[in-house]
Amino acid sequence: MTPLCDCCGEYINKLNQQVSVMRKELKNLRQMLDSAVRAHRKHLVSVQAAVSKISVSDDEKERKHSPPSLHAALEQGHIQTVPIGYISSCFSLKNGTPRQPTVCGPSRAELRIKQSVFNNPEHALVGLEQYSHVWIIFLFHKNGHLSCKAKVKPPRLDGQRVGVYSTRSPHRPNALGLTLAKLDKIEGDTLHLSDIDMIAGTPVLDIKPYIPEYDSPDTRMKLGLQQFDQPLTARLANPEGSTSTLDEDLDTEARFDLKGMNTDDVFSKDKSETDVSFTHSSSGNEPFFLPKNLCNVLEEVEAFLIQEDISQHDCEGKSRVLESAKRKQTALTMDQPCYGEEASATIAGWIREPPVASLDVRFTPHAERQLAEFLPSQLSGPPEKDRPRFKFLHSSEEAAAAIKGVLSADPRSVYRRTRCRDRLFFFTLDNADITCWFGNGFAEVLQVRPVERHIATV
Repeated sequence: MTPLCDCCGEYINKLNQQVSVMRKELKNLRQMLDSAVRAHRKHLVSVQAAVSKISVSDDEKERKHSPPSLHAALEQGHIQTVPIGYISSCFSLKNGTPRQPTVCGPSRAELRIKQSVFNNPEHALVGLEQYSHVWIIFLFHKNGHLSCKAKVKPPRLDGQRVGVYSTRSPHRPNALGLTLAKLDKIEGDTLHLSDIDMIAGTPVLDIKPYIPEYDSPDTRMKLGLQQFDQPLTARLANPEGSTSTLDEDLDTEARFDLKGMNTDDVFSKDKSETDVSFTHSSSGNEPFFLPKNLCNVLEEVEAFLIQEDISQHDCEGKSRVLESAKRKQTALTMDQPCYGEEASATIAGWIREPPVASLDVRFTPHAERQLAEFLPSQLSGPPEKDRPRFKFLHSSEEAAAAIKGVLSADPRSVYRRTRCRDRLFFFTLDNADITCWFGNGFAEVLQVRPVERHIATV
């Protein structure tokens, strides 16, 4: 390679100087652009705040002068939500909060109805104490951003993508959450809940009672088939709970030929032996009241029908009875919803058998000693010196079960699970800060410290 002459060397040095100057100018331009973007965003926020104030005042005027416009907005699905209360939970941070309520059974929370919603909030809860579980509709207020994607990566699928509407992901077009919580008790305007997956400060939009007959397809199927499991005598003995009459349960031709006994004779016999009066309407519009001994007679008839040595004539009568009952069952099935195998609930296979296995959770002896220092929440009297107390959890054993429930489901995101291995993991449960780490198939709790003590030492 030939050496460069002096002219070429100077020219190259000038070019290098110009390139460095251009790089500095580009850097300065980028910084100016970033600052301009930030200033623009601040101006947009201020403008949006001013516009929202103006729109609120305009909405109030429209609410006073033009109610039909609000009705039209409601028909179009545009509503302004107002929280009825905020959750006070044993989970104060998003990190470590269970993704589903069944993950951590001992988890507890309180929900107090705001007085701004009702003048007497406790009146809105009258009758709710008769239910054991309630649906809680809330907002995912800690999403951090409102952007969402059509496909997401559920942690249980270990990085695989599925549609957002086939998951319980909090990142949705409308950040609405739904959870089934156990209702422990109601005190005035406050609900005491357990089996929850909501963090403290969660805005609650609505409460609805959980009714298995309406909300569980399996329960609906059982109730639909239960009416056909009762024997004939049981249905006839309860005319008020059944829509059938004797003429519908027994074929007309078979009634007069069973065991050589005419049903008219049965009725006449019963009339003479009992003082109970009854009416028999062929139209079926009037109720059918049975005498005292009629149920026993019908039981004898059914027992006779299932005997093995019945005559051929009686076999034909039995077949006619069964065919009549079958026709009646078919007619009832056509009138009511079909609760069969199609009505049972089915779910995605990865819910019951996820690629991510449950983890074995263990405590170090130091963590066990620290956890045993916590006092239960229901303990009366002033707190002991240097001993922390739980706010929601009832014992150290319950806290240990809650910690195991949270960690066994692996609360880490897919990113932390794959790229941040062998690093410490922190989360808060009630008044305790938990420090742990994850190994191959297990999670180990290293330290359990009170929140106040931990904050004071930071």
